[in-house]
Amino acid sequence: MQRKQVLFLVKFFAILIAAYLVIAWNPVNDRVIVPFTEGIARTSGALLKAMGENVNVAGTSISSSRFGVNINNGCNGVEAMLILLASIVAFPASMKARAAGLLLGAVVVQILNAIRIITLYLLGAYHPRLFDLFHTAVWQIVIILAAIGFFLAWSARVAPSRVANSS
Repeated sequence: MQRKQVLFLVKFFAILIAAYLVIAWNPVNDRVIVPFTEGIARTSGALLKAMGENVNVAGTSISSSRFGVNINNGCNGVEAMLILLASIVAFPASMKARAAGLLLGAVVVQILNAIRIITLYLLGAYHPRLFDLFHTAVWQIVIILAAIGFFLAWSARVAPSRVANSS
């Protein structure tokens, strides 16, 4: 393995561990992550209402007489965004490219996560036998692969200009 690859991996894991420790700290979780997750619940609930679902949103929960979901840590897309953050920050690119990648990547992950929450609610309400499979396997994999795929596309896009500028 080349020195640059090892350095990337060391930076990636150091940033990822530090980011996880920050969000696991109760004051950050309570003042940042929980309100963020409540916003995700409100947005997903509004989209479900627009689709004709009679849902109520309370905190991080979306419920109806048919089914209810509570969006916990691990289901709010934050972990996928941390993986993206660690990989983009560890990658040798300009600050402008990193900022653009982080912003666009977070938007992509959260749009996909809203689709995830909506489909999980609908599966739970109308096809409950499929809920656990999609909740624990299918969507977890899709969200993580989307974050990795976004990073790969972003890094391939910024790498040629970085190499051209260093020559």
